[in-house]
Amino acid sequence: MQMGLFSNIFKARDKPQNRTTGSNYSFFFGGTTSGKPVNEHTAMQMTAVYSCVRILAEAVAGLPLHLYKYTDSGGKEKALSHPLYFLLHDEPNPEMSSFVFRETLMTHLLLWGNAYAQIIRNGKGEVIALYPLMPNRMSVDRDSSGALYYTYTKYSDEAPTMNGVTVTLRPSDVFHIPGLGFDGLVGYSPIAMAKNAIGMAIACEEYGAKFFANGAAPGGVLEHPGTIKDPQKVRDSWNAAYQGSSNSHRVAVLEEGMKYQPIGISPEQAQFLETRKFQINEIARIFRVPPHMVGDLEKSSFSNIEQQSLEFVKYTLDPWVIRWEQTISRALLRPDEKKLYFAKFNVDGLLRGDYVSRMNGYATARQNGWMSANDIRELENLDRIPPELGGDLYLINGNMTKLEDAGIFANKEGLEGNSE
Repeated sequence: MQMGLFSNIFKARDKPQNRTTGSNYSFFFGGTTSGKPVNEHTAMQMTAVYSCVRILAEAVAGLPLHLYKYTDSGGKEKALSHPLYFLLHDEPNPEMSSFVFRETLMTHLLLWGNAYAQIIRNGKGEVIALYPLMPNRMSVDRDSSGALYYTYTKYSDEAPTMNGVTVTLRPSDVFHIPGLGFDGLVGYSPIAMAKNAIGMAIACEEYGAKFFANGAAPGGVLEHPGTIKDPQKVRDSWNAAYQGSSNSHRVAVLEEGMKYQPIGISPEQAQFLETRKFQINEIARIFRVPPHMVGDLEKSSFSNIEQQSLEFVKYTLDPWVIRWEQTISRALLRPDEKKLYFAKFNVDGLLRGDYVSRMNGYATARQNGWMSANDIRELENLDRIPPELGGDLYLINGNMTKLEDAGIFANKEGLEGNSE
């Protein structure tokens, strides 16, 4: 008996278990401290969550995405002839455009923490199509040799004849973008990690809805000096006559010495508006979206709103863009192509300043010889000037000379005078 007790206490540690199965971790989703269940569907019913997800998804989907090839001179050029260029820039599959494809995968990434797409290849190994896959139906695991494999469960909405069928996919057949995670393989859902903050926002919204549905009047108690034989009947008759917004401001008649005592707390005492505003900022903080982009202009001004927009590109969009670019190179390019080609999002359009600032910057670049007229016109989406008219000339300011050449013109004139 004693040996059994000690063996249970000092037993050997179990083998480490793989916890990469699926992205819908059961201990994340579910109940919250506010008592409201939070998942990706209930969270999207919150206006702040919907707004943040839509802002980020549309921002990444709207950026120009090109496939480039390194040139022999060290520059780059668009790889228009590569089959992957058309998939990334125009149509990843016959059913959707590049914008819709990237918007869908970014929404999955922001809600579930992972984005998956099936890679369709031809006999040469070239990518010919990309189809999004639902993250809550995908699981990632390792086989006995330690190699990764993906398991996807199909439902009737995807294939009516294959409801509940499980498909095993190799890593080379899956375009997988993981979000922030602990193991580098599977990302964790931002919604699940911040479920308590989102649950409180849902509770605040429900409180406000019920308060106004009750005619903006708090609940109360009916006091009777004697004993009521059927309190349920009294309660039902009172609610039928005076409960709800349609019965607000009606005059109540109390009989037999009954009194009405309100016991609910007012929204002012509960700091309802302050709590709702704080929760909106809290949700914006989860997704790292500036408050002014979700409609909170309290701390925004003409002098700082442009800087906030630039910080949004640098600190919010850039990490997502880098995830996309590196995953495209890792999953879609062959090993021999990775040294020759690379995918790049163009975020220059989001970093553009106002018109006066751009023109001053172009003037400096033009006068110092590192931008031509056509370089500037391309950035402004204007037609090129023909080369014979000087559109490709790089000019410098004549007043700028090297230090050792200072006074060379004067010395040259002096030498000519002495020779005469």
